[in-house]
Amino acid sequence: MQGLVLVTGGAGFIGSHIVDRLVEEGFRVRVVDNFSSGSLGNIRHHLGSGRVEVLSADLKDPAKAEESVKGVDAVFHFAANPEVRVSTTNPEIHFNENVVATFNLLEAVRKGDVKELVFASSSSVYGEPEEIPVGEDAPVRPVSVYGASKAACESLIHAYSRLYGVRAVVLRYANVVGPRLRHGVVWDFVNKLLRNPTELEILGDGTQARSYVHVSDAVEATMTAWRKSGQGFNVYNVASEDWITVNEVADIVAEAMGLQGVKRVYKPVLHGVGWPGDVKRIALKIERLKSLGWRPRMGSREAVAEAAKRVLSELHHSARRD
Repeated sequence: MQGLVLVTGGAGFIGSHIVDRLVEEGFRVRVVDNFSSGSLGNIRHHLGSGRVEVLSADLKDPAKAEESVKGVDAVFHFAANPEVRVSTTNPEIHFNENVVATFNLLEAVRKGDVKELVFASSSSVYGEPEEIPVGEDAPVRPVSVYGASKAACESLIHAYSRLYGVRAVVLRYANVVGPRLRHGVVWDFVNKLLRNPTELEILGDGTQARSYVHVSDAVEATMTAWRKSGQGFNVYNVASEDWITVNEVADIVAEAMGLQGVKRVYKPVLHGVGWPGDVKRIALKIERLKSLGWRPRMGSREAVAEAAKRVLSELHHSARRD
């Protein structure tokens, strides 16, 4: 059996899929989650297996962070508040949940002499780029507190990597979609159309462009980067090689739900975005990660279509269970 790996936020959307993959590959996994956005249901199938231990703890508490890393060989840091819109009205949430928690974890990693860290960052660190797609060397100019918090975490990780010899892998994910998704535009559209199949409110003017990557591709990218990166601080974009508009996402979701003729009500702000801190266009170059041998299996359209079907299936299953 392989060693012990810590997954912070391991009951969340991407984190729980990372747990699945690590268990599949023979690792023992410690999940640390404060369950503010994660769900025990995402990892329930591992409980009692002897392969996964769950620690309900908050990394904003330094003592809990130190407890979390005891005996681990590597840390996958996926704990964060995932709601970008929250940062507009409650910026302190992203500072505390993302920056403070990450600092406490890094201090625990330093004191515990853990030498490998994988961090879930975001395309939001790039802000509003002049051209898309953007590469990893593009300026980091976030326009949301969420993006700024991720950029701050990256800077802290870079410093700890240089000062204390931690091998760090930072993954700047595009919009990740798939099973267990509980936030973002696909989740939002499915729920709105279940409530009212004749009308869909769209935040923004519908022309916002995004790259979407399926969670299975994101997990494969994560494992590839972890295994094949060199020492020091490594940054990779994780995305599909195309992008689609929010209007196209609406088309795909409506098709998945068997709906036609849905009236659209647009709610744009500023230059047509959905909320302050939203960006008009973001897509990522992935040549750096492709050089390690990774390729996304799905494009944006395929990823969104599969995600919409899975969200619908999970909601129907939950309704039957209730």
